[in-house]
Amino acid sequence: MWAPDAKVVEVEVGAVPYLLERDPDRPGWWHGEGPEGDYGFRLNGGPALPDPRSARQPFGPDGLSRPVDHAAFAWSETAWRGRPLPGAVVYELHVGTFTLEGTFDAAAAKLDHLVELGVDFVELMPVCAFPGRSGWGYDGVALWAVHEPYGGPDGLKRFVDAAHRRGLGVVLDVVHNHLGPSGNYLPRYGPYFTDRHQTPWGSAVNLDAPGSDEVRAFLVGSALAWLRDYRIDGLRLDAVHALADTRARHFLEELSSEVRKLAEATGRPLFLVGESDLNDPRTTAAPEAGGQGLDAQWSDDFHHALHCLLTGESQGYYADFAADPYAALAKTLTKGFFHDGSWSSFRGRSHGRPFPAGHGHRLLGYAQTHDQIGNRATGDRLSASLPPGRLAAAAALVLTSPFTPMLFMGEEWGAGTPWQYFTDHTDPALAEAVRQGRRREFAEHGWRADQVPDPQSPETVAASTLDWAEPLRPPHAGLLCWYRELIRLRRAVPALADGDLGAVLVRYDAAAGWLAVHRGDHRVLVRLGGGGGGGGDDAPLAVPLEGGLVAIAASFGEVAAGPDGTLLLGPDAVAVVRTTG
Repeated sequence: MWAPDAKVVEVEVGAVPYLLERDPDRPGWWHGEGPEGDYGFRLNGGPALPDPRSARQPFGPDGLSRPVDHAAFAWSETAWRGRPLPGAVVYELHVGTFTLEGTFDAAAAKLDHLVELGVDFVELMPVCAFPGRSGWGYDGVALWAVHEPYGGPDGLKRFVDAAHRRGLGVVLDVVHNHLGPSGNYLPRYGPYFTDRHQTPWGSAVNLDAPGSDEVRAFLVGSALAWLRDYRIDGLRLDAVHALADTRARHFLEELSSEVRKLAEATGRPLFLVGESDLNDPRTTAAPEAGGQGLDAQWSDDFHHALHCLLTGESQGYYADFAADPYAALAKTLTKGFFHDGSWSSFRGRSHGRPFPAGHGHRLLGYAQTHDQIGNRATGDRLSASLPPGRLAAAAALVLTSPFTPMLFMGEEWGAGTPWQYFTDHTDPALAEAVRQGRRREFAEHGWRADQVPDPQSPETVAASTLDWAEPLRPPHAGLLCWYRELIRLRRAVPALADGDLGAVLVRYDAAAGWLAVHRGDHRVLVRLGGGGGGGGDDAPLAVPLEGGLVAIAASFGEVAAGPDGTLLLGPDAVAVVRTTG
């Protein structure tokens, strides 16, 4: 155990302390033995604290730690050799609200739904231990431990095992840029944080100050443990732009190097996906090319352009995209980044660098995510305000894009349930601060306090839980069939999964309300508006194909072959067609 400033360190087991000795070969480290059982470390005679590297916190992050013998788990799927991220479809879910039970086992019981949907990877939102039962997971404080109410370490292993048996890979969201405000004992052990840098969450994780070698090793070790001990296939790294690191070798480069070594040792294609708002292609470029070595990153630019086109919203960071949403979407589909050195009115400065055209798969494209839904005042999904045709258009533009598509749980059937911000802080003062802070944040945008869901209320969690009866009835069932058909087409038609941005052509007529995306000999044609959907009339609109029609591969809404190389689209209709060129 690493505690460089401690004078005396003991391990307490069964209320009995056992003295540890300094490790002569590792400065700051202590070692020793004690009997088996729940344990904690005592520093300088203080109370027993949980182990920073604890794999299990059966009594929550404030309680004693419990050893885990990872070798004792009986994996039933022994033939799984993983699969690479390029060409895949990812499905993001939150364990606590994916089912009424909110456990790994209950989520595993729904995996057949995902197999039928056709996705390749399940991305779990963070499952590290955090105070209370319910939360998004980004307030985790025990970075090696699995949240006990979800099912603990064995529950996560059962879920991964069940996914692999069905041919599904598993991605885990991890948070290295900050820890939660309650239950964080790392500062008592050593310099895990530094005031050299400030982040939105306070002092930065220490990646470059004295003692940072051990802090980096702690974070890398945690990441490798998820991939090795739980057989996770990839990690999504939260807000990597907030990892303040001035060292010559950035932490992300170090982490990606260690993950590659583990992939070689295990024979599985392990990968890292970052969340970054820097619009910097170096995030996913290889280290030998001056990059940080991540395999992919989330693409908020694509989301923002698509969201503005579908909804007409223009507030906040949507402003740049809303000025000409058709052009904004066309640029992201063909260039990757919208802000590639261009002016950002939201930031008040120019932003980003051009993205390499041949690497579209390194960007994850999506219409909805936990962030883009849950950080709205009421957690309203697109389905709360858009008709089925608009939802179908969003699905088509995501699932035929040159990016790696990602869906958010329930999106595939247009879930009627919101997904709201919720917490379960056990500290009353912290709980009230979060409640009032949420209300103040949205009061600035015109929301009354009683309109903003209470993050601490169990009703907020219940409202955010998926209703699994919905996919069985209209209009949800029809939308679900559409998602399945699009994913099947993406898998069957190589052009629809091609990640070469330079091969994508986008045509549009904003005044008429249509957009066409060329993907090889296929066209994705979308009409937005008409009838009750956008203020136009109900008459079919003739959209030019620029190629002879061979077949309508898939359609949603009123679609028919038109005269003179056109396709007739009714209000809010979408089609994927094959052409002669």
